[in-house]
Amino acid sequence: MLLAPHRVLDLTGPLGYVCGKVLADLGADVVKIEPPGGDARDLYWVASNAGKRSVVIDLDSEEGRATLRRLIAKADFLIESYKPGTLDHQNLHKLNPRLIMVSITPFGQTGPYANYQASDLEIMALSGAMSLAGEEDGEPMRVSAPQAAWWVGVEAAMGALTALEWRANSGKGQHVDVSAQAAVLSAIAHAPAFWDVNRINPLRAGIYVTGRSVTGAKMTALWPCRDGWINFIIYGGTAGRHTNQQLVAWMDEKGFALDSLKAIDWSTFTVTSLTQQDVDRLEKPIGAFLATLTKQEFLEAALQREMLGYPVSTVADIFKDRQLAARAFWSEVLDATTGSTIKAPGGFAIVNGSRIPAGPRAPRAGEHNDEILMAKEGSV
Repeated sequence: MLLAPHRVLDLTGPLGYVCGKVLADLGADVVKIEPPGGDARDLYWVASNAGKRSVVIDLDSEEGRATLRRLIAKADFLIESYKPGTLDHQNLHKLNPRLIMVSITPFGQTGPYANYQASDLEIMALSGAMSLAGEEDGEPMRVSAPQAAWWVGVEAAMGALTALEWRANSGKGQHVDVSAQAAVLSAIAHAPAFWDVNRINPLRAGIYVTGRSVTGAKMTALWPCRDGWINFIIYGGTAGRHTNQQLVAWMDEKGFALDSLKAIDWSTFTVTSLTQQDVDRLEKPIGAFLATLTKQEFLEAALQREMLGYPVSTVADIFKDRQLAARAFWSEVLDATTGSTIKAPGGFAIVNGSRIPAGPRAPRAGEHNDEILMAKEGSV
């Protein structure tokens, strides 16, 4: 286990659960600290707290705060998502100079937005991600399933591990300040390149992509097929030219390739100077052909012909995915509250041929009070 025997105290709310989950998957002993009565448990809680241990501490009482200080004195990490300033990292570092404190908030510990609260909707909006999602003439959109907590959780785990490496050399802990707004900016890291290359600011384009042609032409990226959608774009370059050539050959075998497509010299094809009229002329027969296929038919042929292009997977598709099944990705997780077993994503990486084990289940509230809080001073 990569992080054993490091201990993590997890005082986070929903925005920070994933950080502790990643550290738990890496082998750390993650102790979820819950209030009297426990956290509200839903499917998200169960999925993002599997592999952790749970203690219930009343932090509104002096006894509870003293218990927390005792745990902090021997912990490696403390992750929290309170309002900035709730926990004083300088005082905590006096208590434990090796402590790595990770603070996860919507907008960071400083700045004019520092004390703002935010849901996934506000974070996705203020990160800029929604400005690029949706139809060209429609409203900004967000992915229906909340994503901000996953983006910031992974970034926070990376920050924690970076601080751990620094501590290995310096012997000192650090305060890691993680903003969900800044973390989600990673989702639109491609956008500045549009300006750098073509002096074009990318805009919402729905199922289309822009910025590939100097004429401003937009190209279809998502195509309807018999049972859903396919991601495919007309490319230039070596891989794109091979893909286009193979697609036209496939269409020709099925009687869909027009003479105009077969007449193109794909070995020298480029998209940078295509006009919208050129794109529309190319895409019309391609769209008619793709509409006859299922997602699986497209995927199998694309793999065989070494083409770029992928089916758009639904949750049901992911659950049945042969690649994930072959790599033993799914794990059985017991919901300790209900006693039911659910399928959940397993460890996120395979190290030296073995998948990082995901936690077997999420804990019951206070399940580990005795073994953690009643442990001898030298063993906590």
